[in-house]
Amino acid sequence: MPAGNFFALFDDIASVLDDVAILTKVAAKKTSGVLGDDLALNAEQVAGVKAEREIPVVLAVAKGSAINKIILVPSALLIAALVPKLITPLLMLGGTFLCFEGCEKVLHAFFPKKEEEKKAHLEHIEHLTHSDAELIDLEKQKIKGAIKTDFILSAEIIVITLGTVTDSSFLKQVLVLSSISLLMTIGVYGLVAGIVKLDDLGFHLVKFQKGLKNSIGKIILLLAPKLMKSLSVIGTIAMFLVGGGIVTHGIPSLHLLIEGFSQASPFPTLVSTIGEGLSGLALGLIALGAVEVFKRLKPA
Repeated sequence: MPAGNFFALFDDIASVLDDVAILTKVAAKKTSGVLGDDLALNAEQVAGVKAEREIPVVLAVAKGSAINKIILVPSALLIAALVPKLITPLLMLGGTFLCFEGCEKVLHAFFPKKEEEKKAHLEHIEHLTHSDAELIDLEKQKIKGAIKTDFILSAEIIVITLGTVTDSSFLKQVLVLSSISLLMTIGVYGLVAGIVKLDDLGFHLVKFQKGLKNSIGKIILLLAPKLMKSLSVIGTIAMFLVGGGIVTHGIPSLHLLIEGFSQASPFPTLVSTIGEGLSGLALGLIALGAVEVFKRLKPA
C-alpha cells in the first residue's frame, strides 16, 4: 500500500510538471516580442563600455534583472489571488505599452535626432572617456538605466505569463512564473553576453593570416553590426504582433472581426497575424498621439 501511494504521488508530480512545461512553452511564445526587444535594448545598453568591462556590466544587469523578478513574481501572484479581475486590464495596459514603444522606435527611425544633437552627444561621450572615474560613472549609469528598462520589460513578461496561467492552480502559477523568470533571465543575458563578444571573437580569428579561421573572423565582423540592427527590427515587429494580439483578445468585437476575415481567407494564420499587427500599430499611434498631446498641454 505505501508503495502504491508513493507511485501515485510520483504520477501526480509528473503530471504537474508536464502541465507546467506546456504552460511555460505557451507563455514563452506569447512573450517573444518582449524577449526580442529585451535582447536588442540590453545589447545596445552595453555599447560604449570598454571590451574588458562588457561581461561584468552584463552580469551586473542580469543580477538586477533577477532582483526585479524576485519582486515582480510575488506581486503578480498576490494580484492573482486577491484581485484576479485586475489581470486583464494589466494585460491590456502592457499590450498598449508595447505598441506605444514600437511606434516610438519606428518614429525615431524615420525622424532621427538632428545632426547638432548627435554631434553634442558624441562630444559628451568623448568627454566622459577622458578619465577612469568618469568611465566608472558612465558604466554605473548604463547599468542603472538597463535595470530600470528591464523592470518594465520583466513586468510585461510576468503579466503576460500570469494571463496564461490564470485558470491554473496556485502551485502551477508559482512554478510557471518562476520557470519563465529563470529562463528569460538566463536566456536574455546569456545571449547578450554572446552578442557583445562577437566582435572580440571576430578580431581574434582575423589574427590568423590565412585559412578558414581568418574567413570566419571576417564574416563575424561583417555580420555583427547587422545582427544588432536585425534584432532591433525583429523586436519592433514582434512588439506590434504581441501587443496587438493581447489587446485584440481583450476586445471581443475586434477579435471576432479579425477571426471572421482570417477564416474567410485561404491563409487564416497569416491574415490573423497581420490583423493583430495592424491593430497593434493603430493602437500604438493612438497612444503615441495621446502622449504627445499630453506633453504639449502639460505646463512647463
